[in-house]
Amino acid sequence: MPKRRFTPTRLLTAMVCAGLTFGAAAQDKDVRLPDLGSSANALISPQEAQDYGAAMLRQMRALDMVVDDPMLDDYINDLGYRLVSGSEKPKDHFAFFIVRDNVINAFAAPGGYIAVNSGLIIITNSESELAGVIAHEIGHITQNHLQRAFEASKKDTPLMALVLLGAIVAGAGAGAGDAAGAILAGGQGLLLQRQINFTRKDEIEADRAGIQTLANAGYDPSAMASFFGRMEDTLRVGSGGDIGDVPAFLQDHPVTLDRISDAKARAGTLIDRQKQRPSGSTLDKSQWEKSTAPIAFVKDATSIASRDSKGGLDTYSLMRERVRVLSGDAGQLATYYANNLQHERGFDTASNHYGYALALTRSNRGAKAIDELQPLLTTHPDNQVVRLAMADAKLQAGRRAEALAIYADLNQQSPRNRAIGMGYAKALTDGGTQEEARQAAVMVMPMLDNNDEPELYRTYALAADKAGDPIRAGEAYADASYLSGRPFDAMEQLKRLQQRPDLDYYSRARIQARINDLTPLVMELRKRRIQTDDNPDGRSQQLQNQGNCQGRLCFSAMNSAH
Repeated sequence: MPKRRFTPTRLLTAMVCAGLTFGAAAQDKDVRLPDLGSSANALISPQEAQDYGAAMLRQMRALDMVVDDPMLDDYINDLGYRLVSGSEKPKDHFAFFIVRDNVINAFAAPGGYIAVNSGLIIITNSESELAGVIAHEIGHITQNHLQRAFEASKKDTPLMALVLLGAIVAGAGAGAGDAAGAILAGGQGLLLQRQINFTRKDEIEADRAGIQTLANAGYDPSAMASFFGRMEDTLRVGSGGDIGDVPAFLQDHPVTLDRISDAKARAGTLIDRQKQRPSGSTLDKSQWEKSTAPIAFVKDATSIASRDSKGGLDTYSLMRERVRVLSGDAGQLATYYANNLQHERGFDTASNHYGYALALTRSNRGAKAIDELQPLLTTHPDNQVVRLAMADAKLQAGRRAEALAIYADLNQQSPRNRAIGMGYAKALTDGGTQEEARQAAVMVMPMLDNNDEPELYRTYALAADKAGDPIRAGEAYADASYLSGRPFDAMEQLKRLQQRPDLDYYSRARIQARINDLTPLVMELRKRRIQTDDNPDGRSQQLQNQGNCQGRLCFSAMNSAH
């Protein structure tokens, strides 16, 4: 068996992955740094759980472990909430995100945070297979497996907390993979056997809940069993996929023939029941909000139960290739697509041409990407995904006016679409006039509500700065730093911003409120002497900010050194 790799994501997956496992739920909460052992006598509250999950996501972003792309965010959350709507707890908080790692895995964390590795998405053959894995993760949350695991591992929590924190700190440094792996190895073995023994029952329970969720959401209930079976076959024959990564998935998701058989039998029963159901969506839009939590990523709540491919193209296949490109090396992937399109029969598909065009655009070959996209656009002229790719390619190729025309038309059709809005705003800001930058800022600002994607805040900050509103821009830069796992940077930027003589009463109040919110977290980090990239107790704050800021507002952070 190939030696397992310890990447930063592997560390967090191993330690935080209560999603399908183990007594490691306690480690999930440990990412929240404060109160590492405070829940020894009581389970954490839902709000505390959300805080832990959100903090974990910020730390992963600080390590560049998250694929932050508005189109993929909307897709994975749309899919996730479609499943949540068919789960046992449709009103609970959930959030779905994609991890930048080719390791085939997925995990759930406190607060309903569910992560899917890019490697897992790439290896799936259908949206139903992807939905099957996510439904399984949802099952772990709805069946309260995280709480059970936490209770079962109370005694081990302090040790594993130290292991996790050490792994994160080591993983944050350059070339720290081996050091992080060594730290992890010392603690993981202490719990591994009891974790595996503990998880078998939970795995089957999550399977059953997930299969029911799949059926309720209109997906193929047998997809989960078929995917797990395919992974087991891959390991057994020793071929297919990235064999170095497959054992990781199977260790976190122990699969047996009995388990697969049970899943297939349960799916078969549900399929028979599905045949007796009325076709199409049976959801009443007027009743939706009474039974389900608000869904920020979904514009028409009833539409998530009846997804149609847009413009005749398979949305899942397009998004799978987008994940492949955005999580990998664009230059190498352009070669991969070119070679396979030329030599491999069956590779000549719309989704692969789309992936090739993305790789070309991201490797600064926009003109060639235009040629690759034009046949797709001729066949599917109304497909927003392809049209947005064409706008991006034309902008990269220097055909800004043509790109802006496409962005404008797309934005008129979907004015709150974040993928379109961010692309359009960046095009308006970069090389545009002050008035165009002002237009971009006005367009993006409403999208910031209830959003935790750092790049969206950076996009707004750049536009606001160029539009002549440095105060709003400075606030947005600080928010982006915080959401990227850099609270010390955020605090320093806010303090410098607060010293500006031109602040009005309302601006000063907003900034002070942000400082008040950040203060407890920063104080706790300093108290525990946790050294992060932006921690003043570690490396020079000035040097970190010089590498982290963007735009001419960076002086507020760069001048803050000691």
